[in-house]
Amino acid sequence: MVWPASERQSARSAIEALMRERGLARRFARDVEREAERTRDRGLEAAGELGLRHDLRQLTTFTVDPASAEDFDDAISAEPLSAGSVRVWVHIADVSAHVLEGSHLDRAARERGTSVYAPGAVEPMLPSALSSDACSLLPARERLAVTAELELELGSARVARTAFYRSLIRSDARLDYERVDRIFAGHEAADGPWAAALEAAREAASALRRERDRRGALVIDSHEPEFVLDERGEVAEIHPRAQTESHRMIEHLMIAANEAVAALLEKRKIPCLYRVHERPEPERIARLVAQLSALEVPTPPLPERMSHREAAELVGSISQLVDEHVRRTGAGRLALNALVLRSLKQAYYSPRNIGHAGLRSCSYCHFTSPIRRYPDLVCHRALLYALGAAERAPLASELSELGIWTSECEREAMMVERDADDIARCFHLEAALLRNGWEQTFAGEVVGLIPAGAFVAFGPAEEPEPATAAAAPRREDGASEVTALYEGLLPARALSGPGGEREWWELREEETALRGERTGAAVRLGDRVRVQVARVDASRGRVDLLAAQDPGAQG
Repeated sequence: MVWPASERQSARSAIEALMRERGLARRFARDVEREAERTRDRGLEAAGELGLRHDLRQLTTFTVDPASAEDFDDAISAEPLSAGSVRVWVHIADVSAHVLEGSHLDRAARERGTSVYAPGAVEPMLPSALSSDACSLLPARERLAVTAELELELGSARVARTAFYRSLIRSDARLDYERVDRIFAGHEAADGPWAAALEAAREAASALRRERDRRGALVIDSHEPEFVLDERGEVAEIHPRAQTESHRMIEHLMIAANEAVAALLEKRKIPCLYRVHERPEPERIARLVAQLSALEVPTPPLPERMSHREAAELVGSISQLVDEHVRRTGAGRLALNALVLRSLKQAYYSPRNIGHAGLRSCSYCHFTSPIRRYPDLVCHRALLYALGAAERAPLASELSELGIWTSECEREAMMVERDADDIARCFHLEAALLRNGWEQTFAGEVVGLIPAGAFVAFGPAEEPEPATAAAAPRREDGASEVTALYEGLLPARALSGPGGEREWWELREEETALRGERTGAAVRLGDRVRVQVARVDASRGRVDLLAAQDPGAQG
């Protein structure tokens, strides 16, 4: 039975229920809200000593964020210098000027640890009077910032000079990723006063990218969904967002700023929270190579006795080879990236600097998002103390426990965001099935395997082809990648052998394939399959699938 929309739970209400079930407050205490409003209403002079700031209001400045973004905690300025150098200014909202240590605002932000972003909903670390207003680097508004000024040599990507200071800025333009990509592709003219600054920032980011590739930094090309909810709280659209040049430009500039701040704090021995990523276990990297080899993905040779250092160096090379393989074949991006990520340890916050293995960085911290991450606010306070602009540094005795707490908050937030995305996908899928019929089929790709079956990412419905998608030729330009709007479980019991016979499937080949005992047929990570939807449990974010055509026939 198809229930009227008014009688069905909406995606927004299901996501709201999830967030409350996971313990999110969904509102701030009144004293916290009042403190945020007073800070906002007192204006700039009350929030910071303007006379001690660098006045950068005449410097061409812009932000680049998703089109749907509501808070902007970073902005960019850039200009070319003589002799192949570029000066870049990374401006970060000066949250510490508004959120005083020990205040109601500070305690609330510390308790939350991080903002949580779900489709159509957000649990902000700071009240909207700050996160979306006073601390947001909105265009044509004077805002307090902490600026990292970097002078970069383009040939070597060496940061030749750094400077840090409190500043007063005014953003000239609020750009979004899509527009910047159109400009970079030559499909739209950069007709603003920010055009030259954008091109200089692009050159700087390109030099940083080349250097990070050279030193073997991890390459993981993520595809994050963007959900559009309508006024009824239903998921109207899902846009799979691949990481493009505009995303990478901002990412590389933010990484450079984070490294520069961490290097200064390390040199001055000022307590702070570093973002650390331990080297992977050699056994995990050896297993990763075995898994990729089973899937016929090129891998580098392994030493007979692998050290932790060699494992860290190898995983960067492996990720680059995986990226090249995916771009060449157009298949396996989600599955292969997941294999690489599972071989690594999880990054976390710690007062002890042990480096960041994934970035191949000896000193790294989070400095660029103090609106939404408490460790960034801690690093701002540490940096300002180093500059003589704060009364005291963070207390070393408190940082170990704070690092554990904020790391736990981050993990909890990631789980809520993942589950909320699953719910949104399911509501969108269910609506499409109710509208167009449950008999429609979808092109999909195997992205995960367990003994009970295969997890399949699949996209919009399309007409079945005479041959299965897995047998279709793979294009060299990667354009044949499956559009992954949804994900579901295709149970092993729903799979049959090449002739339609019943099969008993076992997880084999380093857990990269389900193989039939009787026929030897296989369903492997990255295989193309065609599926139908058997059941959608939208409020729990679960989808059960049926094989529209026999994937086992592809073994």
